[in-house]
Amino acid sequence: MVYLDHAATTPMRPEAIEALTAALAVVGNPSSIHSAGQQAKRLLEEARERIAATLGADGIELVFTGNGTEAVNLAVKGLWWSRQGSGAGRASRPRILVPAGEHHATVDTVEWLAVHEGAVVVELPLDELGRLRLDVLEAELARDAASVALVTMLWANNEVGTIQPVEEVARLTARAGVPLHVDAIAAYGQVSIDVHALRRATDAPAGGGLVALSVSAHKIGGPAGIGALVLDRTAAVEPLIHGGGQQRKVRSGTQDVAAAASFAAAAVAVHDRLDDDARRMAALRDRLIRGALAAVPDARLSGDPDAAGRLPGNVHLSFPGCEGDSLLFLLDAAGVAVSTGSACQAGVPEPSHVLMAMGRSEADARGALRITLGHASTDDDVTAFLAALPRAHAQAAKAGLAGRATSFDR
Repeated sequence: MVYLDHAATTPMRPEAIEALTAALAVVGNPSSIHSAGQQAKRLLEEARERIAATLGADGIELVFTGNGTEAVNLAVKGLWWSRQGSGAGRASRPRILVPAGEHHATVDTVEWLAVHEGAVVVELPLDELGRLRLDVLEAELARDAASVALVTMLWANNEVGTIQPVEEVARLTARAGVPLHVDAIAAYGQVSIDVHALRRATDAPAGGGLVALSVSAHKIGGPAGIGALVLDRTAAVEPLIHGGGQQRKVRSGTQDVAAAASFAAAAVAVHDRLDDDARRMAALRDRLIRGALAAVPDARLSGDPDAAGRLPGNVHLSFPGCEGDSLLFLLDAAGVAVSTGSACQAGVPEPSHVLMAMGRSEADARGALRITLGHASTDDDVTAFLAALPRAHAQAAKAGLAGRATSFDR
């Protein structure tokens, strides 16, 4: 099988596997004060420091979570709750500013806050490349920054790969004194991230500007089941989980020492080779784009066509007149694993909410494929995809778009 779905998850790196298996033999709860517990704690805190260093942060600022989705929930809900007044029944800072086309970890979280907590979600538009409209964000902050609980956004769109203007947003939120959370799960391991440098460059005040950043281990070749939230010392959040008060009382619970050690091994391996790996992936990406557009001339690249404006491992293509799921299954049958740009609920094809937010047609949004490269990708993988694409496209085009009506609609 040729694996080209690294944005969903990427194979564990050898360094991460070795660190995981070694740490699994360590006995001791890192919260215990006996020598076995302190040995586990030392391994845990060394891992925390190593991961934080790859993100331009201090170890004390890194909170381990069960996955990236939990990190996003902790940041968004925690910041929103902490920014409300003490009076019951009414939010004092109800607004959450969020770009359209965000990952569902964010979309579903802010929708939950709207339904259950009275949050007012203000959706900010994207341009045709999938990039946040800075002028609209600036106008919203200028209109009434005092009513804004937080701004949350992706570092890079997980679907179309467009890199967002993070520094400009961090500067606007710093100037307004509003906290910013950035979901860097798709970007981590592909672009350089330095939280402290961004805070310095944007003159971030205490509690304002970039204060929270979420990442996940399995996206960079670490294990599934562990993520992290970088939380600035000046940020105030209400925890999702209460208990033993671990991790600055932000996220209680016994921490997974082995997973943390494995995460750290992957993080260091990625960080040490970041520039070389990014150049290698970008070359594969550009070859894949050229070959796909030559093989299927009516295909359309989504996201920023400028190589510097998109993730080095991301290719996102729309195929008019085709169902993305049909292309996925046909390519899978040919031994190539990719992803669609759409969600499929109850067997009914749905258009990509990201492409719809970019102003694309529903047909474009339903006929999308996301092809993503990673540390293990090779020229042979690209060759195999390009060889399988023409036949898969011809068959999918012949099948056309599926009807969205079902027997339940009658």
